[in-house]
Amino acid sequence: MSGWFHGRVDLQLQSLAETLELADDRVRSGSQAGDRIWPTGFDVLDAHLQGGFRSGDLVLIGGPQGMGKTTWVLQVARNVARQGRPVLYFCYEHDQMAMLVRLVALEAGLIGGVDAPGINRIRSSFEASDGLGRGLSQRLSDTYGGVEALDVVREYSDRLIVHRSSGTTTTMDEIRDAVAKVAAQHGTPPFVCIDYVQKIPVPGLQQEDERVTTVVEQVKDMTLDFDVPVLCVVASDKEGIATGKRMRVNHMRGSSALAYEADTVLMLNNKYDVVARHHLVYDVGNVERYRHWAILSIEKNRSGLAGVDMEFAKRFEQGRFETQGQLVREKLVDERVFTE
Repeated sequence: MSGWFHGRVDLQLQSLAETLELADDRVRSGSQAGDRIWPTGFDVLDAHLQGGFRSGDLVLIGGPQGMGKTTWVLQVARNVARQGRPVLYFCYEHDQMAMLVRLVALEAGLIGGVDAPGINRIRSSFEASDGLGRGLSQRLSDTYGGVEALDVVREYSDRLIVHRSSGTTTTMDEIRDAVAKVAAQHGTPPFVCIDYVQKIPVPGLQQEDERVTTVVEQVKDMTLDFDVPVLCVVASDKEGIATGKRMRVNHMRGSSALAYEADTVLMLNNKYDVVARHHLVYDVGNVERYRHWAILSIEKNRSGLAGVDMEFAKRFEQGRFETQGQLVREKLVDERVFTE
């Protein structure tokens, strides 16, 4: 990659003539320009992001608790790794084994559909302690897609690195060091996921607003220094996690710097919670159908359109979303207006 040295990209001193020459070279070769776009694997989202996330962008995803933010980010990470590119996932909430179980369940679901084993069945095989000497493939041999899922995960497992992060010790310095290490190992910087950004500690800063401001500014600097997208999960404030509340940009917890520094802000919401009343009152059957769909909204987008609402089917028992979605046709509101 042009400009890459010692794990960083030199972006401080560059004349516009050099920038123009670099852009011309990228367009001529095609490959370098393509390297700056990172498809998420979710079709409607990629179409509205003009191909996917872009190198140097800070991307935030928020949503109510239990809405599948980790599920979605891990699926994006998996999609990038399957494209042949390295991924580094900083996880403050789960260990590597839990993430591996989710990935195997995801792959099984993609292979076997509704008949494939879910997360609980996969986990039981990984946690078996009967001492019978049977490996994972043997324990999943009676499932539809389980064995094949293991093979698929093995194919990209060396490109998807999960960092078991700590809210007391995994600082931005450690994150940057790990990114540089993975970049050196793979010869190119990795796609970076942080789950979640409010967990990153800052020595000497206890007040959350100040700490989050410092962290998000440093994360944004890192996207530019390494010339990669960084996808961060963000937690919501108390108002945003209230029952039936549609989470928006102003519900991100910690600091207004989150919205200011981010290049792209995405929000996941439960469709049932945010559709207008008449869609539920006049067709009661919609109540149950909407529970199975998540709405992914582009709340901010410096590179294109914002205010775009898409929907994707939830397959949480298999640790995934359907990647083929559609634009939302129904009218949405900010708060739930229908209760059972």
